[in-house]
Amino acid sequence: MSELQVPTWYYQHYDADFARDVPAEAFGGWNKTMLPIACERTALVVMHAWDCGTREQFPGWHRVVEYIPRSYDICGNVLPGLLEAARASGLTVYHVVRPGGTYFRDYPGYRRADQLAGPEVPRKREVQRDEVLDRLARFRSQSVFPGEHNQPDITAGQRCMDFPQPVKPAGDEGVAESSAQLHALCLEDGINHLIYTGFAINGCLVSSPGGMIDMQREGYMCSAVRQAVTAIENKETARAETAKEIALWQVALLYGFVYDADDLTGALRSRTVERPS
Repeated sequence: MSELQVPTWYYQHYDADFARDVPAEAFGGWNKTMLPIACERTALVVMHAWDCGTREQFPGWHRVVEYIPRSYDICGNVLPGLLEAARASGLTVYHVVRPGGTYFRDYPGYRRADQLAGPEVPRKREVQRDEVLDRLARFRSQSVFPGEHNQPDITAGQRCMDFPQPVKPAGDEGVAESSAQLHALCLEDGINHLIYTGFAINGCLVSSPGGMIDMQREGYMCSAVRQAVTAIENKETARAETAKEIALWQVALLYGFVYDADDLTGALRSRTVERPS
């Protein structure tokens, strides 16, 4: 098994000093060191990278998903180089898609994942709904996210959803719409470390099917690429992208490590392998 040394960010979450006014300020915090990845056991994951149309086409969708312009910038300027380096080095690449969509079903990598995983197992437990719960859900939809006036644009936009052109799956790269499918691909390919890119680092990449919570429960290490993710920001955090910084700390604390895109790309390029003609 070949190892690749990569500059790696980790967060030293100890020791609190209770002699200080704020004990946590004594933590070691962010540090960077050289750590290995096992090339044959590691996959780059592009999760929920979507072409959501333009603001003119679907203004309601863009009004509530304010990170769409940042995601487009990442898909155009960060992910292509990272994917090129990963593919040239022989690193496995996976794509995690929105469950229930249709834009990915003709890709050979999706057909492979679907065949490996088999039919989805129905959920064993369903909450018992009542009128009060339904009223609370309606209030959240109207007053929290996304707002009634935005829903038609979101629905219309999701019907047209596709991969952004620069990050479309290549060849038979695995395409998964569920945690079971991603797990099946990983088992088939011998993968145990998933390095996530995509959107959003404090939402889908953690809690959606194929995200870090589900995959960590299966035993995978789950890391992220700082410049290849963005976060759901709010009124108070958007200017400094504070939510993204907190989410990256949570990745380093709970799931794996954080890489800089240039560091990971450079390391992968040092391992470029020749493809058979």
